Amino acid sequence: MHSEARRTIRPRAYVIFFLIFGVVVFASHGAFLALPYFWDEAGQFIPAALDILRGGWFIPHSIAPNVHPPLVMAYLAGAWKIFGYSPETTRCAMLLLAALGALTAFLLSIELSREARGSPALLAAGMLCVSPLFVAQSMLAQLDAPAMLFTAWALLLFLQDRIALSAAVCVGLVLVKETGVVVPVVFALWLSKERRWRDATAFLAPAATLAFWLIALKFRTGSWAGNTEFVQYNLYYPLNPLRLLAALLRRIYYLLCADLHWVGALSICYAWRRSRLFYSRSWQIAWLLAVAHVAMFTVVGGAVLERYLVPVLPILYAGIAAALTVYSRWARIASTVALLVGLAAGNFINPPYPFPYENNLALVDFITLHRYAADLVYSRYPGARVDTMWPMTVELADPDLGYVRKAVPAIVLPELTAANLERIDWSQAGVFIAFSRTWNPRHSVLNFPRFAALWERIYGEPRELSREQVRAHVPLPLRAQFDRRGQWVDIYVNPDWRPAGPYLKAIRERRLSFRAAGLEIHAGEAEILE
Repeated sequence: MHSEARRTIRPRAYVIFFLIFGVVVFASHGAFLALPYFWDEAGQFIPAALDILRGGWFIPHSIAPNVHPPLVMAYLAGAWKIFGYSPETTRCAMLLLAALGALTAFLLSIELSREARGSPALLAAGMLCVSPLFVAQSMLAQLDAPAMLFTAWALLLFLQDRIALSAAVCVGLVLVKETGVVVPVVFALWLSKERRWRDATAFLAPAATLAFWLIALKFRTGSWAGNTEFVQYNLYYPLNPLRLLAALLRRIYYLLCADLHWVGALSICYAWRRSRLFYSRSWQIAWLLAVAHVAMFTVVGGAVLERYLVPVLPILYAGIAAALTVYSRWARIASTVALLVGLAAGNFINPPYPFPYENNLALVDFITLHRYAADLVYSRYPGARVDTMWPMTVELADPDLGYVRKAVPAIVLPELTAANLERIDWSQAGVFIAFSRTWNPRHSVLNFPRFAALWERIYGEPRELSREQVRAHVPLPLRAQFDRRGQWVDIYVNPDWRPAGPYLKAIRERRLSFRAAGLEIHAGEAEILE
């Protein structure tokens, strides 16, 4: 129905570009394939996938079920069934989806940029592949990078007027993540605006599929979302006016400012005013979808995680790449270099404000610290009572996650606050582990009292104690501490606890591996490492 000339791509070119993106994605993550699982991987998605692998339970049994559909977890269970369960298999399976996502984003940029000069799709795909959020999320067993693949794929097919195929992909999308239903809703509304009623009804299938999943959850758990706590935190908690405003500002800031995105945002504004590049039907649909996605994740999702924005990145980077073609040659080159350098640097340079470690390669530092700390506690203090916070509790308790060989039961401390530390019976504690669960560098904006007070007012949660404050509140001797690029783990041990067995030789050997990994370790007492 829309007959504009379309650039054709030979079938062999799809394979060639997929191999190129696959090499880029896998090569950039080669050092991380054996990493144990991180945060929500450990707490939700890996246990849910293992339930499918071991018992065929698509609604989890080993953890509290929630509204997330099972397609990604079933995909991982299938990969483990064929190649065996391991972090390496998991990482490779997710990176394969990420490579497909990069290819689809490239093809989407070609479709959107038909009226632009040059080949902006290569730049769009390049920005995606070095984007800190994509680099981090592409290797994690979570839902947002796969949701990006299906969102970009569905949009590409929709713009090509392949309605039935687009609707079928949307069915897959809502089985990846329930919030993906925003995509078929936008498509159906657009087709209705064009009075294409029959085509619009095709997008009832994704909604019906999601409804079937919700009914199954209701029948199995008594709650349409799997558990009431999930509903409270993700649907009702964000509706506070201050939180809504903060969430919107955080969304806008990340997409249009962070990691030198502001350079690209300026180019989009310039192109919008100086050309008719973004006035086509295709761009109107793409921008509408991006706005709808951001709006939805402003009002849902208690954690306000930036990873929820991953499905928008292909549209954003396609827009930036296309807009840069309006610039003069040297302005285009300077902006391109600035964007690529800013995005690449964002993988390693943390911002001066709190952010989820999963936004860049800070997650690698977090996992590395916890792996060595867990190994020390597991080997040196067997049988000791352990008090610590989540996710260290689950890392110690579940050997499947790759941190310990046998379960180490731990008592959960909800938050690292003075009030919670005062409630611990230190005479009964064997080992206490404190760590930097949130990013709070010396020059953080939250170290200014007014910003800290505003943060607590918005989110209703007290700030966790700093490392120095924890040391002032814990009456036990500090036995070991680990540091890595601003993150830390401290291990305190009750002096009345006595080890069982000859562990000191193994500890001395591990000291060498700690230092080889770039960690700093300091013994609080000579008997630990000397």
